Amino acid sequence: MSSILITGANKGIGFSLAKVLGQQGNQVLIGARNEQRGNDAVQQLAKENVKSVYIHIDLDDINSLESAAESIEKNYGDLSMLINNAGISGDMSARPDNTDLAQLRETMQSNFFGPYVLTKALIPTLKKNNGRIIDITIPTGGNEFFNPLAYKTSKAALNSMTESLSAYFKKNNLSIRIMSIHPGPTTTDLNENTIAEGFSLPDDVAGKIVKILTDGKEHQGDFVEVNKELFKNPLLKK
Repeated sequence: MSSILITGANKGIGFSLAKVLGQQGNQVLIGARNEQRGNDAVQQLAKENVKSVYIHIDLDDINSLESAAESIEKNYGDLSMLINNAGISGDMSARPDNTDLAQLRETMQSNFFGPYVLTKALIPTLKKNNGRIIDITIPTGGNEFFNPLAYKTSKAALNSMTESLSAYFKKNNLSIRIMSIHPGPTTTDLNENTIAEGFSLPDDVAGKIVKILTDGKEHQGDFVEVNKELFKNPLLKK
């Protein structure tokens, strides 16, 4: 059908998304920082009858992101979707009043600055193909039960990017859409593979995300909860 780039696609939600979208006939570009892990994912996906290729994506290296975008335009000019999935958690145990500045910078780089640079560089290709940008994120409103400052601040910036780009695309009638998706609590290495009540497995989450992506709706600028029932508390809303 077309090419889809998923960052952080060598594991977790990203890998599960690659599997589901690839089995629908798309070619998946496996964005990962580590070449060995990226190629391992490609081999695993081949066993699932998924056509994929490894693309070096290092969100901490701005120059590499621009080079990756140039390579994608040249070799995968049919790119129709970018899924900004990769990210880091930062120190989730740090108190908001005692978060290390270096932690804030590192988390912002991986979760916002890197995705912004990659998104910006790929917009011309995506616009040409009436493409879509999907930002995997979280609600960032006040919540006394989940309050890691570095992680939430970086995702708040990502959410702002989604809203700003959506407004720009609408105003200028550009043939490109962008949306945010909150997968909800998911068992991944981001949370040390926590298994608890309310947590979902990556394959289950990926299946629900793909249903949203293929529901025929525009979703321009939308913030969509995968597990709505878990987030009826006003404190957990965006």
